[in-house]
Amino acid sequence: MPLHAICLDLAGVLYQGPRLLQGAQDALQRLRATGLPLRFVTNTSQRNRSQILNDLASLNLAVDETELFTAPQAAHDYLTRHRLTPYCLFHPNLKEEFSDLEGKQATAILIGDAGRKFTYEHLDQAFRLLQDGAPLIAIGENRYYQLDDGLHLDAGPFVRALEYATDCRAIITGKPSPAFFEQVLADLGTRAEDTLMVGDDVHGDVEGALNSGMQACLVQTGKYRAGDEKTITGEFQLESDIRSVAETVISLLG
Repeated sequence: MPLHAICLDLAGVLYQGPRLLQGAQDALQRLRATGLPLRFVTNTSQRNRSQILNDLASLNLAVDETELFTAPQAAHDYLTRHRLTPYCLFHPNLKEEFSDLEGKQATAILIGDAGRKFTYEHLDQAFRLLQDGAPLIAIGENRYYQLDDGLHLDAGPFVRALEYATDCRAIITGKPSPAFFEQVLADLGTRAEDTLMVGDDVHGDVEGALNSGMQACLVQTGKYRAGDEKTITGEFQLESDIRSVAETVISLLG
């Protein structure tokens, strides 16, 4: 199958927490040398765009702002298009990115990885607004994420709790939403079947990409756990890390 572009997740693929994964910088340089356009797609909702770009620069990973696609930005675009004022349940680092949408009367719930803000009080307020008819907008539905000290709960379990309590379905603006992948593909100008998604999340990255018609590759770093590849159906690549991905891509291109 032809390969015309590559999408890369960030955390768990190129770095983990503040640490660059082994060989990631060289692998990225080798992928760029192929001439294939790259896009960096992330669901992280603990860091805003500026912070992510600064993090990448501090790790000597050269990523242009135009190459970065974040789920929070997709959520902002959705809220803007639908003229919604959000009740925000997310990490304080995102507050600046949504300050232009603030208002007295919330008409939607926006949920991301709120960390310690996932209190009964905040979730109950979201529940009450949803009961009054406000839509539930989720930046992502990841189950957990990886830090140096192990796995931690992400926003997904709290999204599911609110869905269960209110008998609603969340609108997902990030991965694995097909709309998010379509936005990236439109920017690349490539067909889904000619574009590879590389990630460490078997559901958000790999299953989401497959459901969008893309090629997919699961790396055994980051949040990957043994046997993850057996939890979904469909054909996809399994690679040990981003270095192995680069080797396979270069071999494929001949």
